[in-house]
Amino acid sequence: MNIIETKKLTKYYGKSLGIEDVDLEVREGEIFGFIGPNGAGKSTTIRTLLGLIHPTGGSATIFGRDVTKFGPEINAQIGYLPSEVFYYDDMKVIDLLRYSGSFYGMDAKKVDVRIRELAKYLDLDLKRKIDDLSYGNKKKVGIVQGLLHQPKLIILDEPTGGLDPLMQQRFFDLLREENKKGATILFSSHILSEVQRLCDRVAIIKDGKIIRVEKISNLADNTHKKFKLETATPVEKGRFAGLKGMTGMTIQGNSISFLYRGPMNDVTKIIASLNLTNLIVEDPDLEEIFMHYYQTGK
Repeated sequence: MNIIETKKLTKYYGKSLGIEDVDLEVREGEIFGFIGPNGAGKSTTIRTLLGLIHPTGGSATIFGRDVTKFGPEINAQIGYLPSEVFYYDDMKVIDLLRYSGSFYGMDAKKVDVRIRELAKYLDLDLKRKIDDLSYGNKKKVGIVQGLLHQPKLIILDEPTGGLDPLMQQRFFDLLREENKKGATILFSSHILSEVQRLCDRVAIIKDGKIIRVEKISNLADNTHKKFKLETATPVEKGRFAGLKGMTGMTIQGNSISFLYRGPMNDVTKIIASLNLTNLIVEDPDLEEIFMHYYQTGK
């Protein structure tokens, strides 16, 4: 079952393109990554799914229901953490979170238990005023608020800003626990290492359009290998002329690096003709894979 499904979802701001013909399927129980640099269309897609803005064209459903027609009913089962969080500065954290819990018709005692459980895990002081919190602690408030009602779907838009590395790890562990309990997660980020650590599948968005949807494991297995060479004497780039399937070559003195996908015999013949002092062949990380797709679109 698809928890989120969009078909040719499009949003224009006047004549400016937000997103165009976005097709997404997020399956029940998965952690789905949504990656692209700032301005690529991630937040526009999410805001359209949440009914915060209306699409220009296409359709989107969550839990099998149209997001435009059934927005309030759908959103009651969603936990959302935006990239920026804004609150009533004079409120205490505990009062704000209790107020948030009241929106979902939760029992007051159960709300308090859940608040304190999450706050303890994230090292969040419930007695402080919002105005006294650092940016990172305000983000923790947003995390607790988003997970408070144990939603079926968790939507996260650049969620780790302001969190130190230790707290980021705790946050990821918390998300994995919620996922084990049955929550589906849409994780939007431009920090590729986060997506690689957490997600099952990923969609890459460029200029408002999806250019690739793939399993994280398949992106690594079916993409280019990364070659790093060191030679005793400098090598001219022309030595690799005609080698199909090579991208991203850089030469710095006697060091050469590039990505390659193709017959290994072709590349090894060239390498064997060089006066090598060192050779490393390894899988590229997600950032290198992403840059390849972003530059080539394939």
